[in-house]
Amino acid sequence: MIQRIQTLYLLLALGFSAGLIFVFYLWTNSEEVKVYATDNYMYLGLFLGSALLSLISIFSFKKRQSQFVMGRVNIILNFILLGIFVYQSLNVSGEADVSEKGIGILLPVFSIVCLVLANKAIKKDEDLVKSVDRLR
Repeated sequence: MIQRIQTLYLLLALGFSAGLIFVFYLWTNSEEVKVYATDNYMYLGLFLGSALLSLISIFSFKKRQSQFVMGRVNIILNFILLGIFVYQSLNVSGEADVSEKGIGILLPVFSIVCLVLANKAIKKDEDLVKSVDRLR
């Protein structure tokens, strides 16, 4: 059902992945220009892919197993995005391109936490349905 707690967690992950990338910058480069996720198509694609997976997962509430798998894939996608951000921020060849890190780098972390909580709630629902089927 759509009014479950995992829907709230998935909506939060959707908000972190799709909404806040336009508000918070990722870093400030050496020329003091703020770099947003919309400036690079790879970052934008990964963020919007994560948001799309969250949205699809919200509306596939009748198929809990596929919802759980989509949550796992979304977590992996956010870890890839986080790894790219860490690699980009630790790239120290001479003058680093990343001078000051912004809060936008932490958006995948917040999304991962919401997705883990959503998967935990989905697993709890699945276990409840299996226990009720056992009683019949």
